[in-house]
Amino acid sequence: MVYYAAMEEAGSKRIETLRAERRRLLAELPALPRLLRASYFERFSTCSRPSCPCHQGQRHGPRAYVAATTAKTQHQHYVPQSQQRAARQGIRQYRRLLAIVDRVTAINLELLRGGVLDEPDPG
Repeated sequence: MVYYAAMEEAGSKRIETLRAERRRLLAELPALPRLLRASYFERFSTCSRPSCPCHQGQRHGPRAYVAATTAKTQHQHYVPQSQQRAARQGIRQYRRLLAIVDRVTAINLELLRGGVLDEPDPG
């Protein structure tokens, strides 16, 4: 109740500022086409050829992988060298998506407390 009165006092300018920020954030979503909910890592490996120098410490690599969890199971996927930049970019895009979701949630909670979340967004 107290917050609702404060929201009324702040007036429609605060409400419009919040809604404009929400629109701006949501407009970023189409710019995140490569997003990957994964972790990126590199590792060295040994092969199956017993005479290979990798068995004496000269391991192969580094080779890049992403680890992604789907259906509660983690899977590691090899990332070819030509795709490493795109994979890292996809992970950054996922982090941006999470930041957008967090901020939009905060905005919507403020609008909810102010009693105006269900009102149509005129923008």
